[in-house]
Amino acid sequence: MPWSQTTPMHQRTLFIADHLRGSRSVTELCAEYGIARKTAYKWIDRFIRRGPAGLEDRSRRPRRAPNATATGVVNALVELRHRHPTWGAKKLLAFLARRHPDWKLPGRSVTCALLKRRGLVLRKTPRRAIGHPGKPSSLIVAPNHVWCADFKGQFRMGNGRYCYPLTVTDGHSRFLLGCQGLTSTALRGAKPVFSQLFHEYGLPQYIRTDNGVPFATNTLARLSRLSAWWVRLGVLPQLIEPGKPQQNGRHERMHRTLKAETTRPPAASLRSQQIKFDRFRQEFNHERPHEALEQRTPASAYQASPRSMPSKLPSLEYPDRYEVRYVSANGGIRWNNSWVNVSTTCIGEHVGLEEIDDGIWNVYFGALKLGRLLERKMKIEDAYGRLYRHR
Repeated sequence: MPWSQTTPMHQRTLFIADHLRGSRSVTELCAEYGIARKTAYKWIDRFIRRGPAGLEDRSRRPRRAPNATATGVVNALVELRHRHPTWGAKKLLAFLARRHPDWKLPGRSVTCALLKRRGLVLRKTPRRAIGHPGKPSSLIVAPNHVWCADFKGQFRMGNGRYCYPLTVTDGHSRFLLGCQGLTSTALRGAKPVFSQLFHEYGLPQYIRTDNGVPFATNTLARLSRLSAWWVRLGVLPQLIEPGKPQQNGRHERMHRTLKAETTRPPAASLRSQQIKFDRFRQEFNHERPHEALEQRTPASAYQASPRSMPSKLPSLEYPDRYEVRYVSANGGIRWNNSWVNVSTTCIGEHVGLEEIDDGIWNVYFGALKLGRLLERKMKIEDAYGRLYRHR
């Protein structure tokens, strides 16, 4: 049996109904309903004057607000806002204060509320929240287990142009694999650097970076074209949390030494700056003792990866139990006669879907989990619990 639910309005209606029957006195009804006689006569009087509508609660808003903004001031603010839609409350008040110094103007917050109530404040479109895997949890146990990569930070050279040093280290041995000065952080400059390192030192298991370009983007699993290329090669990207460079502390400590020895002062051109980087890398790897390595050099603790760079980029393979779908030119896949947006980064590739429950599928790009497809909503929820909506 469900719980009985009553409201004050329902109780008042029952009270008036019992009173109209005339079988009991007002005093008896007050004792039954647990109210005072003054309250009873108040609701009886309201019912006689207005009928059933009189039993509803009245507004407690005061009839007069002595501190309310004058109507003329409100109209002047609204008119001025229409003439200058980009002016904020501060500018509007300052303008009126000069024009009408004798007016009693409202405060900034009151002005903002007035404009908002009249639809003169545009509501900002909320930014899409992108999920994040959190702090990298894998321990670095051997050489080439985790490579650390980052841009040290641009600086101006002697010729007035900027240099963007791309640095890559082995997380276990601190071996500085590469330090290449580039003209930007674009993919076209970064990809050949990694290609050369893969050919020379082999493939790692993970590459740990921050969330900036070209390592990550604001899409499912923050997959970028560079990290998608890594996944095709069998290398999984790892991302530190935004604003927490200490999660890649070994690499950041190397940056401090690199900056002190190669950029103060900077070279006159990119070519001469690269000579300084190469000289530093030789000394850092083969001559400079490292305290974390018991004063050994990084070169003595590093060895190349047994996983060599393939001559041809392998295609993505999935287990037989997976449903495989092709990502079309619009960044989506065909699913149950409908289009489901995945990511423009995966255009021209195949993704695998593994059913984990009725109508729930995990979506993978190679070994990287992109998110979860919910058939009822026909949306893909990213791997970190946030709903992804394609723009």
